[in-house]
Amino acid sequence: MNIHLRGGKTAPRLLHDLYAYDPRKAPPTGFNVLTDIPCHDEDQKTPPPPSVGKGSCQHKWSMKVNQSSLPEDGRPSDATSPWTIAAYCTECRSHLEVSIDFSEDPPFFEGCPSLDMPLHHFLHMPDLSKPRQPGTVLPVVDQGFAWTDIQEFRCSASHCSAKLIISFSPARLSPDWVAQLTDPYIIRTRAEAAIASDPERFEGHSIPKPIQVLEMTQKYVTNALNDQGVKKHIKAQNKRWMLNLGDPCADMLEYIGFCREGEEWLPPQPEPSAQIPFTNPINIRLDDIQKEIHVLMSKESEAEKRSINYQPTTDWSSTSKDLKALLGCVEYKQTTRSRRSDQASDTQEHPYYAGLGAIENFHDDLIKFAYERQGIAAGRNSEELATQVAIEASDEKLSYRDIRAAYKELGLDAQAQLEDNIILGTFRSRIADAPKQEAEMRRALKVIGQDRGSQAIQSVASQTVTNYEQALAFLGAEKTTTDDFISSMFSVKIHERSEDEPTARHALSLIASHRNSKALRNYLETGTLGEVEMDVSTAFALLDIHDQALDDDLVLTTYDVRVTDNPSQLESLKTALTAIAKARNSHRLLEFLNTGMLSSEHARLDWPVGLENIGNTCYLNSLLQFYFTIRPLRDLIISIDEFKMPLDEESLKTKRVGSRIVSKKEVTRAQQFVEELRKLFHNMINSSKASVAPEPELARLTLVSSSKEEHIRRQSMLSPTRPSLGEIQGEPVYGPLGPPAEGIQNDSEMSDDVAEVVEGKVANDEQNRDSDNSSDVTLVDGPLAPDGDVMILDDNEKSMQEKAFEDKENLPPQKATFREYSPSVDLIPLGESSPSRINEQPSASSPGDEAGKEIPDSRSDDQDSPQTVLGSSEDKMTSVATAPPNRPPPYPPRPISINTSAVQEAEYGAQQDVTEVIANVLFQLQCAIKADALDESGEQIDQVKELFFGKQKSYTRNKAGAIRTKEEYMSDIKVDVASGSRDIYAALDGAYDVQDVEVGGDVEPQYTSISRLPPVLQIHVQRVQFDPVKKSSFKSNNHLELKETIYMDRYMESDNPDLLERRQQCWQWKKQLLHLKKRIDQLTATDIGMNMPEILKATHDYLQQLSKLDDEDPIEVSPMLLQSLEDAAKEAKDELESIDSQLNDLNSNITSQFNDRAYQQIPYRLQSVFIHRGFHNSGHYWIYIYDFANKLWRKYNDGYVTEVKDVKEIFVQEPGERPATPYFLVYVKEDLIESLVDSVCRNPFMDPPKETVDVEMEDYTQTAELATSANSYGTISNPQEYNYNQNHDWTQVWNSREAPGHGW
Repeated sequence: MNIHLRGGKTAPRLLHDLYAYDPRKAPPTGFNVLTDIPCHDEDQKTPPPPSVGKGSCQHKWSMKVNQSSLPEDGRPSDATSPWTIAAYCTECRSHLEVSIDFSEDPPFFEGCPSLDMPLHHFLHMPDLSKPRQPGTVLPVVDQGFAWTDIQEFRCSASHCSAKLIISFSPARLSPDWVAQLTDPYIIRTRAEAAIASDPERFEGHSIPKPIQVLEMTQKYVTNALNDQGVKKHIKAQNKRWMLNLGDPCADMLEYIGFCREGEEWLPPQPEPSAQIPFTNPINIRLDDIQKEIHVLMSKESEAEKRSINYQPTTDWSSTSKDLKALLGCVEYKQTTRSRRSDQASDTQEHPYYAGLGAIENFHDDLIKFAYERQGIAAGRNSEELATQVAIEASDEKLSYRDIRAAYKELGLDAQAQLEDNIILGTFRSRIADAPKQEAEMRRALKVIGQDRGSQAIQSVASQTVTNYEQALAFLGAEKTTTDDFISSMFSVKIHERSEDEPTARHALSLIASHRNSKALRNYLETGTLGEVEMDVSTAFALLDIHDQALDDDLVLTTYDVRVTDNPSQLESLKTALTAIAKARNSHRLLEFLNTGMLSSEHARLDWPVGLENIGNTCYLNSLLQFYFTIRPLRDLIISIDEFKMPLDEESLKTKRVGSRIVSKKEVTRAQQFVEELRKLFHNMINSSKASVAPEPELARLTLVSSSKEEHIRRQSMLSPTRPSLGEIQGEPVYGPLGPPAEGIQNDSEMSDDVAEVVEGKVANDEQNRDSDNSSDVTLVDGPLAPDGDVMILDDNEKSMQEKAFEDKENLPPQKATFREYSPSVDLIPLGESSPSRINEQPSASSPGDEAGKEIPDSRSDDQDSPQTVLGSSEDKMTSVATAPPNRPPPYPPRPISINTSAVQEAEYGAQQDVTEVIANVLFQLQCAIKADALDESGEQIDQVKELFFGKQKSYTRNKAGAIRTKEEYMSDIKVDVASGSRDIYAALDGAYDVQDVEVGGDVEPQYTSISRLPPVLQIHVQRVQFDPVKKSSFKSNNHLELKETIYMDRYMESDNPDLLERRQQCWQWKKQLLHLKKRIDQLTATDIGMNMPEILKATHDYLQQLSKLDDEDPIEVSPMLLQSLEDAAKEAKDELESIDSQLNDLNSNITSQFNDRAYQQIPYRLQSVFIHRGFHNSGHYWIYIYDFANKLWRKYNDGYVTEVKDVKEIFVQEPGERPATPYFLVYVKEDLIESLVDSVCRNPFMDPPKETVDVEMEDYTQTAELATSANSYGTISNPQEYNYNQNHDWTQVWNSREAPGHGW
């Protein structure tokens, strides 16, 4: 167990750790030996992980006198001026600077050490520190170092304002440069090349040794620092210069400060007669390099050092004494085991000392001091310390050992994230198994309760019940537990332990009083439970409804889903619904409770019908309602016989959908799907009912793709039985799983050419599966299988592959993901060039075992494109038991012959993600119909392709300025709201703004434009995110502001240079926005709820108030300090106001950039909005669809279709923790609305009247005429009776457009 604590360190401890601190080699645990405080577990059997990284240096610091400013010998640092020690390591050549500053204190101030504070006690300031930020490979002249690690500390004493800053930098000479100076092979190669350039001139010259190269370099650096006046130029053709250094070392020489001018090298030009300490960067750099070269020379062999009469420099001495003086710890009380803090010891120091911020040689008084500043100390057989520990224990302060022992007593893991009810359940089961140990277990439970601050646990531990929460905890109940279950728990409690009856009765009385429950009061008095009533809050909580303003329709929908998911709780759920109905006096809810149905048995003839939920199919119902309103698609489905794909071998030979050849089996399955869809559409047109039920077979074919079906058939051979989801009159029950996250895209998705995704798995979340918190299991995004996950093998193809998989039959099913490789292109975290995107690329989020693993984007590119298998994902399947509804579907179920278990397929179908379901539907529609044309790659062009698919082109510019382009199909645009609320344009910008991509190791800018827009534009809002800290997925509920009309001109491919210039200007503005927002965070992000100007002003006011106190011993506050605080507060406030003004200007510029009429020529109107309420893995879907003909919005909520009275319901986000949020949007081309959209299509066949009347007989001719007339209101038995000849009207209009982005 290795825990990092927040605490401080005494000055000696900090100095001790300074010798071990090496940010170049961080340990895998992330522990920082300089800033972190370890917590040691003495019972841990395995050795603790190392506190320093592998290969880190145990430094030997040596002073850089020319860069240091020190107090006089024996005098501690004070407030007169800041003191600085600059040092370098004689082992690794790293550089250190330690400075301490008391400048905030008055001149007469005396800080630590003092009587009360024998030593400085430093606290790390993470907000003020600047940890190592990786820089360039080689040092930059202006910056000096590749990186610098800066850690800031403050003394914790209230009367001491010591500010300590420790800066650590790596060696200035990079490994390559060191090799140029010390590697014999490189030196020889360099010298031989110089000799070969003019052999006669170099005759008699030998190859220099490394020590000679170092000596020569050292002389040039030393001369540059020490010589006065004009520096001597060095001829580039100087033989000694060419043999030792020369042009091959140009990079290093230029960094040192040499400058090439023609045929001469000019030595560095430092500041002459510079005062100590150095402040000029060139002087400092030369001084550092001089020290580093001395270190390199000291590492050479003794023989080489003797060859040049090498003598160590006189300043190579330990800086320990000077650092101690700087930190005020030259002298302090020590034990007899005193040792130097900067020297290694054969005896390993006990980690308890580091936990206290102390060191091993501290006297007991200092150990006590460290404890008082820090926390509980470890003993060392010291009576004084043992007394202190006993005092702390008497005050009921807990040590880590106590807490760990308490968890161990109950058999629990102290590091596990446990809920209170888990701990209490374990406690009750343990005392039931071992009643004699109850006293010990209650003591342990009390310690755990104290540590967690849990009143419920402490009350159970002490058997005290004083309030409602404690009463529930004592009985083992929750707030949602109904009264009848409460009474049952009471009976079980006193049956198990009769001595608990008084406490149990008191608990029951508290619950009855809190709930105002007549039933529980009657139970206490008579032992018989009266009529159970439920308060409204409990009722809503039981139904998992957090918004009590939810309308009746949604309450009923939630009730239906909860009953379906939890049939055993039917009575308690009905009681909850009754409580809500009575509280609202809702006739609709009361009617449902009395009759089991609603009054609208017959729908209006001018109104759409609803689709009944046949088992977690709310998303499917929303999708089918949307497709039904798209006139060309509906007409195509109804008259499918005219467009069916022939099944002969010749016709199928060249059929390509999704960039691949499809099999006859896939076409047959797709036509079966379309036939089922046609039956549903006929039913929706002809039914006189308010709602109809989709056939289970349609749900299966929609939610279970063909490749998943094939996978399930293979898996069914492994086990004779499979878990069931339940049935409806013998038919399997399915359900999609909920809101979309970022998944792997195929050719039908609108996304960038490349994307970085996280391999997602369907979470096997037992808590979500077993709880009552979900209505519909949610659609979750995960990686698609190859080619849209819709491949079926013909029998002969399948037999050819069976042999290859004979030995893999028992392995989990895997699916390979593919992407184009031309060359390898991977998205990296975005830089500031695209602030409209989040810094992390969209990723599939899943808390599964593989969560966080990155795999490349999977998409179906052209067949000729080279593809590489880059990853796979493992599918996990879950099953959910559901109960049948209490009413039959309008049509009796048809017998379906399925070779494999339909329940298995439904089970796997429950794991489909939103993108995959839509891709499966579009793929099957294209497979089922003939091609109208073929594109250049042989891809099928048909009415579905023309309706829903567009094209987009990506542009990538390399360092040489060359631009690569790639054009691909897409069917939707993926937008993101993870980083915050935004409007639809800002979200769309995130899909098309410039971004940084990594191509073959180089970072290159890339942006995307739309080359062809589809008439029906679909926008997928990605809301599921992955929390890398909690290792779990979550749903982002950030608001997406919708607009009824959007103009797509700004995203189009165009020859107009003004359009690209405007887009580039927007990208620059967004980069400025990002920079300003970061500065705002620095000025406003504090832990106390105040921004920086407010903090400064509050500090000023407080100190000013102190100075005005009428006291015998007044506190003097410097007027200069007050004025400085006032000025700083005003400056910070002015800066915030300036930034706010700049932000408003930039946002205004971005918003108005495309307001010109010239960029509003391609309008799209909002037609459908898919809505979800719930968590990332549970919730409920419905859809809003706009009726352009009648100018109204309708809400399609499973079987209920209602008019939206207030459009705020759609466009304004409701308050609450779980608001309803849009997940999928559909916009249609404005000038094609009439031919594209038709929200109401009804021709109902009315039931004949039940009562008959006598009529006068008529002749045969009249009867036939009447029959013919009556048939005009009957079912559509012949597709030609319906006006389906408009199928291609919209395509003719669409393809005739001359606006940008139209046509293929």
